[in-house]
Amino acid sequence: MAASEQTTPANQPAKDSSTVRVIAVTGGKGGVGKSNVSINLGMALAQLKQRVVLLDADLGLANIDVLLGLRPARNLEDVFAGECGLRDVIVDGPGGIRVIPASSGTQSMVRLNHQQHAGLIAAFSDLVDEIDVLIIDTAAGISDSVVSFVRAAQEVLVVVCDEPSSITDAYGLIKVLHRDHGVQSFRVLANQTRSNEEGRALYARLVATTDRFLDVMLHYAGDIPHDELLRKAVRKQQAVYALYPNSAASKAFGQLAEKVDKWPLATGASGYLEFFVESLLASHP
Repeated sequence: MAASEQTTPANQPAKDSSTVRVIAVTGGKGGVGKSNVSINLGMALAQLKQRVVLLDADLGLANIDVLLGLRPARNLEDVFAGECGLRDVIVDGPGGIRVIPASSGTQSMVRLNHQQHAGLIAAFSDLVDEIDVLIIDTAAGISDSVVSFVRAAQEVLVVVCDEPSSITDAYGLIKVLHRDHGVQSFRVLANQTRSNEEGRALYARLVATTDRFLDVMLHYAGDIPHDELLRKAVRKQQAVYALYPNSAASKAFGQLAEKVDKWPLATGASGYLEFFVESLLASHP
């Protein structure tokens, strides 16, 4: 089911220091540009005075550090191994964002024992007062790890592009999250579009499929245009939002960030960050 773009209701409570927006950027297939979306959206939100942390949740083939030319001394694998704390692996990225890098090794969430579960929850909880937005850049595919990260997030941003397999894989991810985990609402971002109309058409194709087989709500988040300057920035290991701020892609990321900043916030005494980690780890007993 399609929905009009959702913004913050008039009675939406103001954000307090304990409320963290948690956004999972996903898409099913690889190659749709999830990591670039995560990076540039994060930088655009940072420019709106949001304190942004980007979590590289591709635990097997991490690439955020490579895309940004970072050389972290430690990563999540060291945290899971008990060699350091979560705060120790956070590195400063461009434009005011902070990055939690993953490794390209074999460590996975399913290997965490109960003590590590509790420690990681506590580590994230300690960061609540330092974060406004946590962006989770998921791996490609619909593995258990991807599903666990996505189902635990407050917002699911599904990135699609103009390839048949992109729509098919996005639908598959939505189906699994809805059927097996009760996720009802998804936001859809069309990437690498040739026009605004193409973005809307991609969204309409996905809505047509979900309306036929699933009882879910889709919200259109907008589109990011195809931009050679983005590719040029990638080759330079920089974010297009920083390197080419006046490019079409950068302007679109700025518009997306303004929409995201108006999405309703989760409420609760302890904020959403602790709930995210508890929900994530609860799926790996």
